[in-house]
Amino acid sequence: MYVIAHLSDPHLDGSSVPRDRLRSVLDYLKAFSRPVDVVLVTGDLADHGLPSEYAEVAAEFTLDVPVLLLPGNHDISAPLRAGLPIDSPGQGHPVHQVRDVGEARFVLLDTSVPGEDHGLLSAESLEWLTAVLDEPVDGPLFVAFHHPPNKLQHPILDQWILQDAEPFAAVLRGRPITAILTGHVHNGISTTFAGHPLLVAPGIRSTAPLPFEPAAANGLVDTGAPPGLALHIAAEGQPLVTVYRALA
Repeated sequence: MYVIAHLSDPHLDGSSVPRDRLRSVLDYLKAFSRPVDVVLVTGDLADHGLPSEYAEVAAEFTLDVPVLLLPGNHDISAPLRAGLPIDSPGQGHPVHQVRDVGEARFVLLDTSVPGEDHGLLSAESLEWLTAVLDEPVDGPLFVAFHHPPNKLQHPILDQWILQDAEPFAAVLRGRPITAILTGHVHNGISTTFAGHPLLVAPGIRSTAPLPFEPAAANGLVDTGAPPGLALHIAAEGQPLVTVYRALA
């Protein structure tokens, strides 16, 4: 059994509220009788992309298991690279990574567009991804990034998803991918993309209610909703299982 703790969107900014919400999730994980195999955080690590915020991220994610971090639209490449243990080819933007943790491989994509809220993968990024996916992998294979490519039927959030997703889908189709893991929309979601499971982690900093939910009357995000996470459980010969948790 291989267990991924999938977190997203802590938006750390030096203040106590996002820090305490993240700590409640991390304390929950630390209390497990069986540690997870890896913690994956799918972007918006910092709220403003400041060096001090990445120092805070590094200080909070001092766990006894591997932690994989990738950028979101609130993150900035240079201070992220300088402040966090990122192993990415090249310099500056984008910050793509390939990480092997135990039996699983994680392809971590940077879908951010500097200065914008929506996501995009360039032709060069898709060429890089194609070459990575051509490499043989024996165990589970996960592709993770920040911006989901599927609409949520939300008039604001749907402006900020991954744009021009069809070339990306063409690269993914037919590949032995266990699941696609994303964040960004501050909701736990299960759907499909390019023939693969697409699993979106809830937001740690807040939740974004759907337009017809009661909390939507108070604005785009609900900061009073509990932080959440996803637990992805892979077992040989069995379909991937995902459990969503909200921590009151």
